[in-house]
Amino acid sequence: MSLIARYVLKEVAVAAGFVFLALVLLFSFFDLAGEVDSIGRAGYGFAQAVMYVALNVPGHVYEMVPIAALVGALFALSRLVMNSEFTVMLASGVSGWRIATLLALAGMGFALVALLVGELVSPWSEQAAKRLKLRATESVVAQTFRSGLWVKDGHAFINARDVLPDSSLRGLKVYEFDQNRELARIMTAESGTWEGKGKWKLGGVADTHFSRDSIRVTHEENRDWESVLSPDMLSVLLIAPEKMSTPALVGYIRHLRENRQQTTRYEVALWSKLFYPLSIPVIMLLALPFAFHSPRSGGIALKIFLGILAGLAFHLSNRLFSHVGLLNDWPPFFTASAPSLLFLGIALLVLKRLLRR
Repeated sequence: MSLIARYVLKEVAVAAGFVFLALVLLFSFFDLAGEVDSIGRAGYGFAQAVMYVALNVPGHVYEMVPIAALVGALFALSRLVMNSEFTVMLASGVSGWRIATLLALAGMGFALVALLVGELVSPWSEQAAKRLKLRATESVVAQTFRSGLWVKDGHAFINARDVLPDSSLRGLKVYEFDQNRELARIMTAESGTWEGKGKWKLGGVADTHFSRDSIRVTHEENRDWESVLSPDMLSVLLIAPEKMSTPALVGYIRHLRENRQQTTRYEVALWSKLFYPLSIPVIMLLALPFAFHSPRSGGIALKIFLGILAGLAFHLSNRLFSHVGLLNDWPPFFTASAPSLLFLGIALLVLKRLLRR
């Protein structure tokens, strides 16, 4: 790698690092301010609020990677232009496309950071943060219906009145139907604890079997129960699909398909997670056109402001396409890839016109 390449990459990385730090501190402050009303509820004190905010930091890092990378690239290039270093690079034979390649290379580094944080750290920290707050405030996981959580498992429908932060269940009911869609069995349990390997330990079990001639009821203090229901599936209640890990999304989509349920929202989230790291090099290319303007045409502050607007436009376009795609039942692949392809086209078109001059 040439000296100029190392210098440009170092400048972009340092600038983006400072932007990351500033944004993390800013969002953490807002998060802590938002927790003030919850402090004092049950066992939720200031220390728990600080821990909750700290566990949310990886999620903010994952979301802020494109904006921080873009603003960092803008800041670094603006400094090069202000110091006439950019002009010297062009005069020494470094082409604009070469600098664009360096920005894309730096973007791949940031994409790797986003991939690692989004797959390994953020899903775990998001769940840990929600569980911490739920335990401290002595709450239960919010349910989709008033009657609790409902899950389809083959010919059975599973209902849990309460899902606790440790993924244990309370007020469990299982309605099982036969091939003729007639009710064949109802099993109720006061509690359920995850044992691992697809098994639950149920407590206070009442099992009712229906036949044409009789009804048979059995009671057990404890029972092992195998089910497709698992803590990974229950994690859907704690975090949004967009913040779930790729394996968790793939597993949940497979479960929904096996039970003939709608998967579009989760497929869009899956494809968005796959395209998200690849979009970072694309959005960093938007910083390069600002370097070809004269230093007198605007200061660093103006360029950074415009960069923030571009980053927000990219973020909002992702959200917009996601919602519009769901409403119109667009293919998940198109819904997730359209914003990145749109901004790539804009960046390449602008660069092509500038480099022709």
